[in-house]
Amino acid sequence: MDFSKAQFERAYGTFEQLPPSSVPEIVFSGRSNVGKSSLINKVFNRKNLARVSSVPGKTVTINFYSVGKDAKIVDLPGYGYAKVAKNEKIRWANMMEKYFNSGRQIKLVVQLVDMRHPATADDIMMMEFLESAGIDYIVVMTKSDKLNKGEYKDRVEKSGQELSFVKPENIIPFSSQSGENVDKIKAIIQSYMEA
Repeated sequence: MDFSKAQFERAYGTFEQLPPSSVPEIVFSGRSNVGKSSLINKVFNRKNLARVSSVPGKTVTINFYSVGKDAKIVDLPGYGYAKVAKNEKIRWANMMEKYFNSGRQIKLVVQLVDMRHPATADDIMMMEFLESAGIDYIVVMTKSDKLNKGEYKDRVEKSGQELSFVKPENIIPFSSQSGENVDKIKAIIQSYMEA
């Protein structure tokens, strides 16, 4: 997969608007303000491929990016932001359920969790759903640069315990500032695309 060929395609507000699944899809999922846009931009080495919002809960659409003719990148709307209206949360849940249960060519879900804190109940629920659906995923622990050495070591150890159902090699600290582990994440995506 040629990462340099990624470009924004379209945003969809409802499941019914989604185009048919014609190529493998790499999905980015996580709560609002966890750094999904920053990770996408870093992985695809582009400053403004995904728009970084200063307002949590801003992405309420499923955003599709094409990567040449080989793949699609799917940026799911962030979940768990308290100020989002209840009917918005219901719309989000319906859209996610339909997306994941519609037989699309999902190769891998990149599940983001803020490294500074334990995974939230919403994060765990998302991972448990992926487990039960038999969908492959990795956990990218974002904002690792915001921790000092002691805090970093502590969160690596505790994350392993909190996410004991995830293989340790699939829990990856990441920083969009330093680029920590971006090559590892790209290599994993590539390996799933080739599998």
